Amino acid sequence: MRDVQIRYAVRRANTGLGLFATHTIAAGRRIIRYVGPVLTSEEVERRTGRYFFSIDEEYAIDGSARTNLARYVNHSCKPNAEALVEGKRIWIWSKRPIEPGEQITIHYGEEYFNDYVKPVGCKCAPCNAKAAKKSGRAKLKSKKSKARRARTAA
Repeated sequence: MRDVQIRYAVRRANTGLGLFATHTIAAGRRIIRYVGPVLTSEEVERRTGRYFFSIDEEYAIDGSARTNLARYVNHSCKPNAEALVEGKRIWIWSKRPIEPGEQITIHYGEEYFNDYVKPVGCKCAPCNAKAAKKSGRAKLKSKKSKARRARTAA
């Protein structure tokens, strides 16, 4: 069976540019291949950049070229897709149905998360929603506290 081409678009996201579905993507579908030159881990150590995607302990793909549309797949703590290694290729697969207009996301892994995402704070949709909810509760708590102090003072 031949894969039907899945369409997507690069658009502005909370974290910069992101890859968004333009059509419904069913669960368990291959979405896009992460492409670029295959480098040894020694070559990766000598270079700079953030678009290195590990294949295994010995090799990684340098996906920094803008023609690699998979580089726009952003991190999420609750992703809708995952990266699967097939030989020296990396494919992004849907974990669940992805609706048109929804950003395609994967979890970048603990090492990348701890080195790059955590120090500046995660800006994925689930973390933004959690922060907004927490902020809303803090504001409500502050208002209640002010009202209590006002009643006590009166």
